[in-house]
Amino acid sequence: MKKTIYRKSKIGPITAYKLGLGQLIGRVVLLLTTTGRKTGLARTTPLQYELIDGIYHIGAVFGAKTDWVRNIQANPQVHVRVKNQEFDGIAAVFTDPEEIADFIQYRISKHPRMIGVIMKMDGFSSKPSREELVEYCRSLALVRITPQV
Repeated sequence: MKKTIYRKSKIGPITAYKLGLGQLIGRVVLLLTTTGRKTGLARTTPLQYELIDGIYHIGAVFGAKTDWVRNIQANPQVHVRVKNQEFDGIAAVFTDPEEIADFIQYRISKHPRMIGVIMKMDGFSSKPSREELVEYCRSLALVRITPQV
């Protein structure tokens, strides 16, 4: 990958990783590096994730319109830094509301307060019904990253 450009609005977690705090911050945040679809430059974005059965799952709140998601659609090869490890992976984008709702339900079970607050901020109940959850997920996207061996 080429030179990485860091986004100013996301500098906190990136700086934490640079300072060697990856083991601490990496419990919730990974650094995802994609290749810019227009520039071809490496773009690094800190994102919350869930590790499920060896696959990294990341929700995109702005759906398929999110820059890093659009970069993945153009080039699914990514680089991930999480905790004290780094690896290359293949990313896939999913937009099925039912599938995304399953992921959000998983996140609610693991982080009820945090996800409940996010749901409330987005105008939904902190404990949504399945129907509410599917409706909420219609504008979201889910990215799964499989580490390359």
